[in-house]
Amino acid sequence: MTAGTGRVVCDITVSADGYAAGLHQSEERPFGDDGGDGTGSALHAWMFDTPDENRAEADRVLDAKAFIMGRNMFGPVRGAWDRPWNGWWGDGPPFHAPVFVLTHHAREPQPMDGGTTYHFVTDGIASAAARARAVDGAGDVTVLGGATTINQYLSAGLVDELRLHIVPLTLGAGTRLFDGVPPLRLEQLSARPATLVTHVTYRVLH
Repeated sequence: MTAGTGRVVCDITVSADGYAAGLHQSEERPFGDDGGDGTGSALHAWMFDTPDENRAEADRVLDAKAFIMGRNMFGPVRGAWDRPWNGWWGDGPPFHAPVFVLTHHAREPQPMDGGTTYHFVTDGIASAAARARAVDGAGDVTVLGGATTINQYLSAGLVDELRLHIVPLTLGAGTRLFDGVPPLRLEQLSARPATLVTHVTYRVLH
């Protein structure tokens, strides 16, 4: 386990061939060529089309004391913060906890309704993990994505648990989990098939 009290958990939905998003991502199509309309509706149908069947896994995604995400997951704004942008989730994001956003461009913290505050971290993934794990209260820190961010955490040996939601479609190209990640030793903790997804949880052995 990494230093501190809680675990660092990565939680992500991927296609059967390991992609979390397709090619040609844009503000209008944030998941690109994703097998649907570009909004992730096909990849994440398990959450929205069959919510009762997957309630436990969906709830667990948000069951953390703090969250980490990459700049690309936070939004489409690139480079300097040249226009207002407070995430895809509106004025009341579902996190209800601190969210640490990785970026190369400094920005003041942004409090939102419902207890979410976005903190913008410019000094790397280890710093974001340390700040997230310093949040008051025992519990996990969840790295939500995207795949590029999770790959960095896996490569750095900072992940304790990996939760995959594997959907029955292939994308063939895009942003892929495990790209550039050294070989990992994983212990399977659980696997549960559902109508639109298979949920698999691994412990990352260090």
